[in-house]
Amino acid sequence: MLGLRTTIYKVNDLDAAKKWYSKAFGKKPYFDEPFYVGLNIGGYELGLLPEEVDQTKKSDSVLSYWGVEDIEIEYQKLLDLGAIEHEPPTNVGGEIVVASVKCPWNNSIGIIYNPEFKIEQ
Repeated sequence: MLGLRTTIYKVNDLDAAKKWYSKAFGKKPYFDEPFYVGLNIGGYELGLLPEEVDQTKKSDSVLSYWGVEDIEIEYQKLLDLGAIEHEPPTNVGGEIVVASVKCPWNNSIGIIYNPEFKIEQ
C-alpha cells in the first residue's frame, strides 16, 4: 500500500459542485471533464463524480478527513459556503480536533487538526 490518493464525492450538478468545492478548498481543478473533475489538495486528489440520481441519503461508513491548520476557521468557512453541521469541532485527544459537515450534495466532508501526524516520504 502506498497510501491514500483520492477521495471521491458524487454530485448531481457537476458544474455547481466544481465551483463550490473550488471555493471550499481554495483550489481550481487540474482535471476538468464532463465525466470527472479532479482537484489537487496538498498532493491528494479530491474527485467529483457525476451522479445520475440525486442521493439525498448517503452513508457515513467511510469519512475522509482533510488536514487543516485552524479547524475553527475552516469549519466556519464551510458553513458560510452552505454546508450544514454534521459533527462540530471536537477534541479527540491531545491536541487533535476533528469536525465534519455535509456539503450541498449531502456528502460528508471531514476536517482534522492533528499536529502529531507527519506525511512519510
